[in-house]
Amino acid sequence: MALINYASREINAKIVYYGPGLGGKTTNIKYIYTKLNPSIKGKLISLATELDRTLFFDFLPVDLGTIRGFKTRFHLYTVPGQVFYNASRKLILKGVDGIIFVADSQIERYDENIESFENMQDNLITYNLSLEKIPLVIQYNKRDLPNITSVEELQKVVNPQGKYAYFEAVATQGIGVFETLKEVCRYVLKALS
Repeated sequence: MALINYASREINAKIVYYGPGLGGKTTNIKYIYTKLNPSIKGKLISLATELDRTLFFDFLPVDLGTIRGFKTRFHLYTVPGQVFYNASRKLILKGVDGIIFVADSQIERYDENIESFENMQDNLITYNLSLEKIPLVIQYNKRDLPNITSVEELQKVVNPQGKYAYFEAVATQGIGVFETLKEVCRYVLKALS
């Protein structure tokens, strides 16, 4: 749930990037960080292993200015992609206002996308949440690689009813990165109003 401080007139919302390991969650946040004006971004905090995989989370507060007299800030987090860090994944979902599911388009990562999506849904249940209550946008990342699953096939397993907005992306080049973020922020703001 977004934290609304009426005394200071601030809204703080939490966006979580979820998906399989090495799928591009951290790459999304790093790209966003490099492109944002320094006056509207906070410090990027990243905890990584020696293999440069996110162990706990990336955290980037983004100030979007004033909305209806409230200063609005989005805090962007990523979960560790590896399922064996599930306790951390679950904890990071606490208080989530919106989710970007970053699917890895590579054919060999197909099953990991399914496993991660199901894991996300299971972890939301811990907080009595579901995708019916939390805005979700899907990003099909790594669309520039030669050995990829079609969007139609990915849609069948991650978005079978087509009810979630989705974007094709190449996070390393910034393609689809801001479009995905803007869409989930729009949904979160709509849910808050």
